Amino acid sequence: MSLPQVRIVIRRRSVPEVPLELPAELHPVLHRVFAARGVRSAADLDIALGTLPDPHCFKGIDAAVTLLIAAMEQDRHILIVADYDADGATSCAVAVRGLRALGARRVSYVVPDRFRYGYGLSPEIVAVAARQHPDLIVTVDNGISSIEGVAAAQAMGIPVLVTDHHLPGDGLPDAAAIVNPNQPGCGFPTKHLAGVGVMFYLLMALRTALREAGHFAAVPEPNLAELLDLVALGTVADVVALDRCNRALVEQGLRRIRAGHGCAGIRALLTVAGRDPAGLVASDLGFAVAPRLNAAGRLTEMSLGIECLLSSTPEAAFETATRLDTLNRERRGIEQTMQEQAWDALRTLHLESDSGLPFGLCLFDPAWHQGVVGIIASRVKDRLHRPVVAFAPGEADELKGSARSVPGVHIRDTLDAVAARHPGLVVRFGGHAMAAGLTLLPQNLDRFSSAFDAEVRRHLGADELEGVVWSDGEVAPADLTLDFAQCLREAAPWGQAFPEPRFDGRFVVVDRRIVGGQHLKLMVQSCAGGRELDAIWFRARDPESVRIGDQVRMVYRLDVNEYRGRRTLQLIVDHLEASPGR
Repeated sequence: MSLPQVRIVIRRRSVPEVPLELPAELHPVLHRVFAARGVRSAADLDIALGTLPDPHCFKGIDAAVTLLIAAMEQDRHILIVADYDADGATSCAVAVRGLRALGARRVSYVVPDRFRYGYGLSPEIVAVAARQHPDLIVTVDNGISSIEGVAAAQAMGIPVLVTDHHLPGDGLPDAAAIVNPNQPGCGFPTKHLAGVGVMFYLLMALRTALREAGHFAAVPEPNLAELLDLVALGTVADVVALDRCNRALVEQGLRRIRAGHGCAGIRALLTVAGRDPAGLVASDLGFAVAPRLNAAGRLTEMSLGIECLLSSTPEAAFETATRLDTLNRERRGIEQTMQEQAWDALRTLHLESDSGLPFGLCLFDPAWHQGVVGIIASRVKDRLHRPVVAFAPGEADELKGSARSVPGVHIRDTLDAVAARHPGLVVRFGGHAMAAGLTLLPQNLDRFSSAFDAEVRRHLGADELEGVVWSDGEVAPADLTLDFAQCLREAAPWGQAFPEPRFDGRFVVVDRRIVGGQHLKLMVQSCAGGRELDAIWFRARDPESVRIGDQVRMVYRLDVNEYRGRRTLQLIVDHLEASPGR
């Protein structure tokens, strides 16, 4: 039985026909790439730290600073309550490092075990936190939906400062202060900060207030830019939109790492991942560092990852990074098994359904690991180009689901709509536009699957379920060079909503072989001429169908491949199809 097939089309990004004020020396292709991403002038490309918005644009930031200063002046115990993903881990590390650098002497943290307590500041986590006798709880990357948890803390006499970036629900927690660009009435100009970015901004505002109060007359003023490596990692890992503000945070963090100034934990994670810090790009953080950090939260609990980021010596950092690398290898094995089970389920579903695949797809297997279902949902979503929720058994006879979406469907709002139309169907949920989590009772899975599909159909038509691969057009054979690949690499931090350039063209397959069991290694030559080029298609679809001598149309990225000290050009294939005339 074959997997369901989804039609894939190649579309080229449009370039606006408006005057652009970009540098004259900019490569014409790069000019086109930037224009297609909304860049209109050289100012849009200025991502120096001085271009960052003022922290005081945040609603609630003055109240938050007042809370922190009072806690510091009275030597109170500040307890950070973190989330169990890479954004949560980096947010926690930034909070702990930053507050200590600014003079707070009693700062500690707790991170929920996702398998026992779930997400956020729940009443159960408040009870765990209370054992450490905190005087102030500060949430990072969570808390905006923790109405019951904040109330539980207040009932114990513990004020709560919420720092978060997630979308709020109908009501806000009754916290002592809330800093979240997405809370109603917040005037901060970008709504796309990751949790780590929100915490970094709070620290900047705190430092300004301490400076104005003369705090640094007797002690050195810390350089908060030293935290930007962590901010860059958390921002890239959480796949938030790389608007100008986030690009500035990421680029400045990358520069610190390249210059050898990254914290010991990040350097150790790069070492076990086999990445050279000197040539680091944003995608290295997303695909090499973040998965190793996330492995702790997926399979055990995230304190191991946080300890790696807080390590003060290279030796301690390398020890924890090695343990994280081992966990990541275990996670990959679990993921591979679950993915095969998902494909098997899809084959059966496709054959038994008279109407084809649901628009909103739900998958469940009683053997699945709840820490890995998010990856499975993402893989299936990428393959079938529709919103997907993958479920695994959770605690207390519940199902834990992880949802991933496609453009056109705001997944958190979709879950909110399902919950409103079917009261009691969803136990709890939360998340972003493109990713969310939820909890169900097992007996409600079929009802939820139908309701989810129906809600997705309200937003997507059948013609919107085709896979779209976006391209920035063709590149002349003369520009398919190592120098131009390096130019693209250095042009900007690429990522969500500011995607890495991809191009399309027609090529002849000169040679082919399968490597690693599922990757297709190619030697190709442009049909427009030029030299032969190395290319690789990771997780190739139907690699056996590609033969020597075939003419193919490829969508690809230009990559600088470094192997044994040698740097060469390599095309990374994102899509390949038969070219007319094959």
